Amino acid sequence: MTKAQEANLASYQRRYRALARQLADIGYIASGSVALRYNRCGKAYCACHGDPPRLHGPYWLFTAKVNGKTVNKRLTEHQARLYQQWIANDRHAHSLLDQMRAVAAEAQALILAPEPPDPARQGPSTASPQTRRAASRRSG
Repeated sequence: MTKAQEANLASYQRRYRALARQLADIGYIASGSVALRYNRCGKAYCACHGDPPRLHGPYWLFTAKVNGKTVNKRLTEHQARLYQQWIANDRHAHSLLDQMRAVAAEAQALILAPEPPDPARQGPSTASPQTRRAASRRSG
């Protein structure tokens, strides 16, 4: 590996470690969404069925997939703010992981690249002096 490649690899390693530190600093995570909802009740005489309707709410609702099923959960405003932070943390973690994968791919390409043959490492020629003279006449 050349000095320039070693410097590039060291740069990738520094970037990768910096991203890993950021990932370690992320707090709790949650996947799903939080929304403010208004709804109607089942009572026909309620104002929510009037014209114009006055819907019930607002209610904070958390929605997520759990074991392949959609789960809804009503939240207090405080809980909604916490879930919003956790969801933002989850998105940030995914972004950091994507960046780490990109840096790792660059480093892997550099590490796995075939090295050019080093002329200093090659041993003395095993060709006879006559063969070497003939080859030099053809090239010249």
